[in-house]
Amino acid sequence: MTTLDNRPKTGLLVIDVQNGVVNHAHERDKVVANIGVLVDKARAAEVDVVWVQHNSDAMPRDSEKWQYVPELARRDTEALVQKAYPDSFEETDLESVLAERGIGRLFVSGAQTDECIRSTLHGAIARGYDATLIGDAHTTEDLSEYGAPTPDKVIAHTNLYWQNHAAPGRTAGTVTTEEVDFTA
Repeated sequence: MTTLDNRPKTGLLVIDVQNGVVNHAHERDKVVANIGVLVDKARAAEVDVVWVQHNSDAMPRDSEKWQYVPELARRDTEALVQKAYPDSFEETDLESVLAERGIGRLFVSGAQTDECIRSTLHGAIARGYDATLIGDAHTTEDLSEYGAPTPDKVIAHTNLYWQNHAAPGRTAGTVTTEEVDFTA
């Protein structure tokens, strides 16, 4: 259980599912479809969906690359957090957004697995959140030409090590889209 006081609620993070991030991502369509299912499940269970959007020189605000993919639509009532670093908590208002909503348990989805997903998972646990990775709802591009493993191995390894992650007073783990039950 979260170590954060008065944070009984659950939230779904949708990180960087932007045109410029997932355009060439591994199993892009499958992952985006799974995130769509998760967003629908969260909304049906009245669980907050928090959208995180990366800003950079390569993806300037309001550009086509910066936009969320067309398959996913944020509602005006859903929080949008702008970020410039891999960890979605770093120099953003994510912490205050979650605090305002009483969220202490996070389900994490999005891109890129080996950068923003991992950084945000670790950032959440270090800040006292329970953090569950949705194993079939995150992706990355192929960076093997730079010495990285292929995307399928990056994703599998991240799912494996997060499944067994632990921290005092907090829970971690990896589940599939089908296994996510926001009402539990």
